Amino acid sequence: MRKIVFLTGAGMSVESGFKTFRGNDGLWENYPVEQVATHEGWENNPTLVTNFYNMLRKKLYDAEPNKGHKLIKDLEENYKVTVITQNVDNLHEKAGSTNVIHLHGELTKVCSSREPYNPEYIRELTPENCEITPGMLAGDGSLLRPFIVFFNENVPMIEPAAEVTSKADIFVIVRTSLNVYPAAGLVQYVPATAPIFLIDPEEVNASGWRNITHIKKGASQGMEELIQEYRI
Repeated sequence: MRKIVFLTGAGMSVESGFKTFRGNDGLWENYPVEQVATHEGWENNPTLVTNFYNMLRKKLYDAEPNKGHKLIKDLEENYKVTVITQNVDNLHEKAGSTNVIHLHGELTKVCSSREPYNPEYIRELTPENCEITPGMLAGDGSLLRPFIVFFNENVPMIEPAAEVTSKADIFVIVRTSLNVYPAAGLVQYVPATAPIFLIDPEEVNASGWRNITHIKKGASQGMEELIQEYRI
């Protein structure tokens, strides 16, 4: 079975009414990103950060996958599909995608602030119990923190993402500005024989890339065109 790899970004979630940080004004849901998405922000005010992600989590549970998410899932009938996402939501999973790599963490989980990637201390939250009380502790006695890769932290999942990308037969980029590294560097791992499709209504700086097919539409309409016009 041929392998198709998707790299999805903020625009994918926006179509479902769920905003992720895009950085144009330095704000995320009206909060300065330095306060809510950096390690320094966490150290300075863990209560603010905890409450911010509690609020985001509630919004996420109200959001539903859009047609773009569902079309990606449907391709699993004919391809081995891997979704590499820069988004922290679970909308790909809600749509039914079975193989999702989250580069920047998962909003539905919390973890140890001492050992964020120790699976023993990672907790999956539920819609019925999605709030963390500031000051709650992980199993190792450290504060529970959002299972989110803050700005300037390492991205541990980039290595498995690069490995999957290096074996792709088709590589599709959906609604990401490709300004955020190391995710933007994944294009370098795409095999020379694999076609690359870019779905985004905006112009994207693709200088230095080999030829790609740019579908200038949003996530849902772009996925429809990818499947219908290019027989994916």
